[in-house]
Amino acid sequence: MIHDIEYETMPREALEAIQLRRLKATLERAYANVPFYRQKFAAAGIKPGDIRCLEDLQRIPFTTKQDLRDNYPYGMFAVPMDNVVRIHASSGTTGQPTVVGYTARDVNTWAELMARSLSAGGATRGDIIHNAYGYGLFTGGLGVHYGAEKLGASVIPVSGGNTKRQIIIMRDFGPTILTATPSYALHLGEVAEEMGVSFRDLKFKFGIFGAEPWSERMRTQIESQLGLVAVDIYGLSEVIGPGVAIECYQAKKGLHIFEDHFIPEIIDPQSGQVLPYGTTGELVFTSITKEAFPVIRYRTRDITALNAEPCVCGRTMVRMQKVSGRTDDMLIIRGVNVFPSQIESVLMEVHEVEPHYQLVVEREGNLDKLTVRVEVSEALFSDEVKSLQNLERRIAHNIKDYLGVSAEVKLVEPKSIARSEGKAVRVIDKRHM
Repeated sequence: MIHDIEYETMPREALEAIQLRRLKATLERAYANVPFYRQKFAAAGIKPGDIRCLEDLQRIPFTTKQDLRDNYPYGMFAVPMDNVVRIHASSGTTGQPTVVGYTARDVNTWAELMARSLSAGGATRGDIIHNAYGYGLFTGGLGVHYGAEKLGASVIPVSGGNTKRQIIIMRDFGPTILTATPSYALHLGEVAEEMGVSFRDLKFKFGIFGAEPWSERMRTQIESQLGLVAVDIYGLSEVIGPGVAIECYQAKKGLHIFEDHFIPEIIDPQSGQVLPYGTTGELVFTSITKEAFPVIRYRTRDITALNAEPCVCGRTMVRMQKVSGRTDDMLIIRGVNVFPSQIESVLMEVHEVEPHYQLVVEREGNLDKLTVRVEVSEALFSDEVKSLQNLERRIAHNIKDYLGVSAEVKLVEPKSIARSEGKAVRVIDKRHM
């Protein structure tokens, strides 16, 4: 049974009263138990008691991923290790891994949030969930798993990899909900086709996909290829894991943020100024129920906007747009800001190419050069060279027209770009190698 679902349709005034009470308790706990936050507050000349309303949150300095790395591994924990029952960590691919901890209550909160997420995404206790998120230090697999059990659904803990075996399990076990990264979902569809298995003959109704930015064009591709309704889920380990926000399957127009546990803000990435609803900027979160690892004004680096308009599903919590990119994934090519998802949107308009691509950035002399490598279908790749060259020029023209940046387009043979069981590697930046 999901206990906290009544918060999702609560009047704004009542919800904000709960947020303020929980925020004050979190600030007191962090100040008392985490030296980093005590020093941050002192440097800003404030104490927890100075935060008297939600607007006062803006007075508190930001927390960044570098702060978490500087306090590696347990310096940000607000409880003794005796009370920590779970430890997760980021992959550390861009530097020192960030380590997060959970008390028993935190794990239960996380399970509740994931149960609410799965429910919003179309799952019921009568469903069988094929969970292809990775298990282990990555929060995706276990987050979905505990949420599915809390919901009362059946869960197949298949994790990532062994793709052909996964297709056999899908065919034989009859799962009805698929959870995975969007890029891996497409790979599953690709392998199923090679095996002579049609996803449309399987029993999937909904797919709940996240852990990497993906465009509306990719959603269309997934829904067409897999024959299901594709829903976006959002989360990050530093805040709790998956289950921070999710689209409802009724609207699929923005991800509902569970504001009874997290306070969102949108800021200007350069100035740090808080921006109003509807304005695109960097997403910042403050957790207000986490015990072991509270984060205060954590800069996610994700680019999105907030929308407070009512939703057809009846939920009253604010919605965030699909993440369009990350400030740390943003490429600056000859003065133009470029996000991988923008390139993806252009590519998805071209029916002759597959949804598998990589952006390679190099420095030639004093100028940056962007190369877009994108796969084409088997039939097209065997076509004459001239038609391939014409397609490359057409795509390059579309990128220039849409983004205002010149790119060299290289069409590559099918399946030549490495597939990932987790987050797809979209950018190879050779400028600093």
